[in-house]
Amino acid sequence: MSGTEHWTSTSMPYITPRAQGQGDAWAEEAAAQGHRGTQRIVSAGEVAADDEPAALLGLPPGEPVVVRRRVIELDGEPVELTDTYYPAHIARGTPLAGTAKIRGGAVTLLAGLGHTGVRVVETVTARLPTAEERELLRLGSAQPVLRLARQTLDARDRPIQADLMTMPAHRQRLRYEMRTG
Repeated sequence: MSGTEHWTSTSMPYITPRAQGQGDAWAEEAAAQGHRGTQRIVSAGEVAADDEPAALLGLPPGEPVVVRRRVIELDGEPVELTDTYYPAHIARGTPLAGTAKIRGGAVTLLAGLGHTGVRVVETVTARLPTAEERELLRLGSAQPVLRLARQTLDARDRPIQADLMTMPAHRQRLRYEMRTG
């Protein structure tokens, strides 16, 4: 991207470190719309990377990574399933490998550890949900989902985080805006 272009998207609050004392980006976004946004951490820990997260992190499949699995809720209803992956050498032994809520969020913690994202690549696809996704998101078998794969890279263009988000298509609106010149 040249110096005359600028992108904004609905993802911006989630990829930017939070200021000291600032709350959770999802809770703030939901509250601004008169709702309650929460997230439930289902599991966290070290696993062998499957193909997709390994590719996003620039690692061979099977390489150890730390993953945090979450169910994102709006007013108590599940609206997104998010698996966030980190290279093990970055996240091992940090709060990223645990199930406790991270004050200021994971992006803020990563920045505090010296890993700040400066470039993000997002790919959005649509498909029918798996049986597990249907159950967790309370969907019918014919209701499609959006799958957003996000890769966050540091100033040296090294992947530091990969997010795989599954969202009911009928409940989502992704917005991207580009300014040129």
